[in-house]
Amino acid sequence: MIEPFVEVQIRKNGDQELISYGTSSFGYDVRCANEFKVFTNINSAVVDPKNFDESSFVNVESDICIIPPNSFALARTVEYFRIPRNVLTICLGKSTYARCGIIVNVTPLEPEWEGHVTLEFSNTTPLPAKIYANEGVAQMVFLESDEDCDESYKDRSGKYQGQKGVTLPRT
Repeated sequence: MIEPFVEVQIRKNGDQELISYGTSSFGYDVRCANEFKVFTNINSAVVDPKNFDESSFVNVESDICIIPPNSFALARTVEYFRIPRNVLTICLGKSTYARCGIIVNVTPLEPEWEGHVTLEFSNTTPLPAKIYANEGVAQMVFLESDEDCDESYKDRSGKYQGQKGVTLPRT
């Protein structure tokens, strides 16, 4: 269901403190990869979910991403998910980031959805904010039903099925 899967919660790499990731009490703490798309207004594009202009983002590949004040960035999880037909997954931001004014937003992962999760980081502060790649950023909570859903994301041929990398809005 999760690749790569970390069976324990990791908090250190040698002597270096990390924002934790891996299996937690009732969920799984995911990491973000080092691929970011940072929102910019240098091209004065209109943000239109039906006709999204990719020039609204600057691509960054780094272990650290700086999000400008009152802006946002997209990233993806290191982990690739395959959600079972009887499970709905909800993603919540980690308190370490929330207490710094950095909000993580992800829509629910529906039954039989699979792919890398695209993460949105909103910097709600008037200061630049830092995101760390390959460290914990959010927790996945899995809600298991006692029966399979009638129609899954896969059955509907959902437009984000099998996504790899940071995925922009699709219509």
